[in-house]
Amino acid sequence: MTAVAHNNASVEQQTAIIAIFDRLGKAVMVEERLMGAATALGSCGTAYALRYIRAAMEAGVELGLYPSQAQSIVAQTVKGAACLLIEGGNHPEQEIDKVTTPGGITIKGLNRMEALGFSSAVIEGIKASAK
Repeated sequence: MTAVAHNNASVEQQTAIIAIFDRLGKAVMVEERLMGAATALGSCGTAYALRYIRAAMEAGVELGLYPSQAQSIVAQTVKGAACLLIEGGNHPEQEIDKVTTPGGITIKGLNRMEALGFSSAVIEGIKASAK
């Protein structure tokens, strides 16, 4: 993902710039004042996603999987989750609701992660990166 600040560019200029960068992947136009936020999400976000993958792998190994098995399972799971959002366009909570059953293991895991500060830690880490 490439974030581009429009900085008083005309609509035609913005369209041309996005078209150029979209050839390399996906681009989004943001206000200049939001470049720090876009950088924290798009650039630093790669490391944050990989840190989640590493932590999930470690849990898998603790539960008895070999590291290579854990990595493959987690990487494919994260890829699938990203594809759901990219291709479907739904809010993450809509997709979470589809795989969370009442009284099931998913909701138990989600609630435990929240109790330990998962969302808060991610939010605070991204905010720290945007400063």
